[in-house]
Amino acid sequence: MAGDWLGSIVSINCGDTLGVYQGRVSAVDQLNQTISLTQPFHNGVKCLVPEVTFGAGDIVELKILEIPIDSRRQTNYKIPEKTTGISTDFVNGTTKQRPVETSNAQNIPRRSDAKSNDFVDTSPQPSSKSYVDRHNEGLNQPKNFRRRHNSWSSSSRYPNQVTPKKSGPKNGQLKARDDECFGDDLEEIPDTDFDFEGNLALFDKAAVFEEIDTRERKGGGGTGGGSKSRGTPNERAPTYRHDENILESEPIVYRRIIVPQPGSKEYCTDSGLVVPSISYGLHKKLLIVAEKHGLSIEKRLEMSGVCASQMALTLLGGPNRLNPKNVHQRPTVALLCGPHIKGAQGISCGRHLANHDVDIILFLPNFVKMLEPVTNELNLFCQTEGKQVSNVRDLPDCPVDLVINCLDCHENAYLRDQPWYKAAVDWANQNRAPVLSIDPSVADREQGIHAKWSLELGLPLALGEQAGRVYLCDIGIPQKVYREVGISYHSPFGCKFVIPLHSM
Repeated sequence: MAGDWLGSIVSINCGDTLGVYQGRVSAVDQLNQTISLTQPFHNGVKCLVPEVTFGAGDIVELKILEIPIDSRRQTNYKIPEKTTGISTDFVNGTTKQRPVETSNAQNIPRRSDAKSNDFVDTSPQPSSKSYVDRHNEGLNQPKNFRRRHNSWSSSSRYPNQVTPKKSGPKNGQLKARDDECFGDDLEEIPDTDFDFEGNLALFDKAAVFEEIDTRERKGGGGTGGGSKSRGTPNERAPTYRHDENILESEPIVYRRIIVPQPGSKEYCTDSGLVVPSISYGLHKKLLIVAEKHGLSIEKRLEMSGVCASQMALTLLGGPNRLNPKNVHQRPTVALLCGPHIKGAQGISCGRHLANHDVDIILFLPNFVKMLEPVTNELNLFCQTEGKQVSNVRDLPDCPVDLVINCLDCHENAYLRDQPWYKAAVDWANQNRAPVLSIDPSVADREQGIHAKWSLELGLPLALGEQAGRVYLCDIGIPQKVYREVGISYHSPFGCKFVIPLHSM
């Protein structure tokens, strides 16, 4: 009787501690009350041992999932095709069968089948293959064959149980997606993790590179043998940015401005171009020749005002500070101007700043008679929303965002002794606001106001340390005008009108 169950596929429940085992019966010992399973699975995972033996005391429940064909023919009763299983009790060395509820599932035909046939086929379908048989079939399949199915689905645990489901193209697509996502065999999952550190330690990088170098030397260093040499760092080809020119027609010349009488200092741009300083006499001569050719004082004031205002707007914060969402924090700029051409340049800058919604406070002392360019610029400034004061006491007591200094003049040095000049210098030094000087005096004269930035026109003068960072603006002097005063000139500005200069 015990030998009749050999080859059967059973499921043994050993309780919560040991779990559930499935496998094919290989031996039944009635004397010792043990049963052995070959190719066992523990909780759906294939065991590492080929055979497992259970005692009667360990078994809580035993279910027969499949009986061999030979054993079915020898039995006196017919086992139905669709059953939920046969529950047996393994007690005292004998196996007692206990029939369990059976249910035959009725297949619902597709719409196309229902239209072509006048009846519905309700005959029971053959039972699905067991878990062990499907696993063995997977081992016998060729390597390039892969069957996608879920190894822990309900059909593998209970192969005889069928739940009626609707069949149709939509459900079929969903089932195919589920099988594609979750249908991998558990056998494909490796039992042990890959040892990356151990595998990397097996790779001898130095030996491989030495072998490559040996092959390159034997092949002629990569020139005759066709192999590409790695080369030393000095031999490697340079890399280029997306905005760099790969093909250079001629070497770069960094000194493209040559003056007849170089000043005491030299500057360079961000791109490395050398910009020499010139004396005040040569600078004055350059402006006179430019005015003779049509670059009038009014045009020069307008160009210097535009460039200075662009630089001031950048120093004030640019688009982050000056935007429609930040109208409640409009910047305030104090303009300190003298009654001369340098002061007119500052007034022109203040007019452009006022047009860009900057609060301007212009300090200009009262004089009975002023130069015509100063008067013209002052009349234009009065048409803006800017404020003009003639007394230092009317300047704000709180710090402003920026102070623009246009008090100094190269010719009229006596203005430094005037009370209004000294009062304006004291106010600027005590206000603690950053200072921008427009066209400051040369280095041999001490600056009354310590500037953080200085803006030069055309070509720079030799400024001292109190001038701060030096910037250069293009006021539109043609190249032939430079040539007329003996200067070999090539524009260092590139795509900008205001560029920074660095001391060399």
